Amino acid sequence: MTETANADLYRRAADLLKPGEITLHGAVVHTDLDNEAESLLHQLTLEAGDVVAEHAGVDASDTYVYSGNDDDRFGVNQHQGLTVADDEFVWECQQLIRDDTYDLVLYWEAGDDLDTVVTDLEALDDAIAVVGVTEDGWDAA
Repeated sequence: MTETANADLYRRAADLLKPGEITLHGAVVHTDLDNEAESLLHQLTLEAGDVVAEHAGVDASDTYVYSGNDDDRFGVNQHQGLTVADDEFVWECQQLIRDDTYDLVLYWEAGDDLDTVVTDLEALDDAIAVVGVTEDGWDAA
């Protein structure tokens, strides 16, 4: 059941990446965090955004997180990393609760090698698993 549910999540994440004005890469970050660990989820989201920003060549201190809680164009658990200077898109994240734990779906403008970004995301916490996603699919090896 979980394999099928994860494959559906990866397919939907890949669908988010196409077709667009820019080429995007993405990742699904599987966590063991539940509703009781909201502050840890928030911290992981910020750290994952910092990893993506670094690979995009943007200093994390030059970004801020825009959360869509008060914006009808966004879901409640949808966040964007934007540049401070001109509100340029750096990354976006959706926090999804599935089987009582959270998964993060991140995407960003394609640039660095996706495998390198995935490796750096995995290094954030031993308790997470990360699957890289492109518009062509995913590698759940």
